[in-house]
Amino acid sequence: MQRTLFSRFSGLLMSAVFALLLAPAATFAADRTALERDARNAYNKLVARVPAAKALSKEADAVLVFPKITKAGLVVGGQYGDGVLFRGDKIVGYYNTSGASYGFQAGAQQFGYAMFLMNEKAVHALTKNEGFEVGVGPSVVVVDQGMGKTMTTTTATEDIYAFIFSQKGLMAGVGIQGNKITKIAP
Repeated sequence: MQRTLFSRFSGLLMSAVFALLLAPAATFAADRTALERDARNAYNKLVARVPAAKALSKEADAVLVFPKITKAGLVVGGQYGDGVLFRGDKIVGYYNTSGASYGFQAGAQQFGYAMFLMNEKAVHALTKNEGFEVGVGPSVVVVDQGMGKTMTTTTATEDIYAFIFSQKGLMAGVGIQGNKITKIAP
């Protein structure tokens, strides 16, 4: 009985998670202006508050900003969000990030992140392929608060640096996770 109840609850939760993750795709065109505004605001706040982000922004070939990503799960989970690719002050593309995870996990959260693409190799990996899998291809370094305080452009030697910001909610556990970034057709 308890296993059946868990199976039903897990199935219902997964249906809700996938509905939540797919809903933004249907309304993307109508929300493009809002996405651009939110991405630019998130980027400007990040650069103003984090010295390492400000330093990297001057050296980066491009910056990919996902202002809001939603992640939820119970054993099986997923995440989804839309973002904007900036080269200088110009918008050069729209992307989404999605991922699935499996393992001991429960909860829901929203967050944003910015990826500073430091060289043409990193930009090419993102723009010329049928999607970019985080962890495959150019190296990605997630910058935490401690690293963000001591990092300078002379110590920044990797292809991509990612900053996570605006975390809300709680997601606990350990799981196997895959994350893919895909270009959205104009």
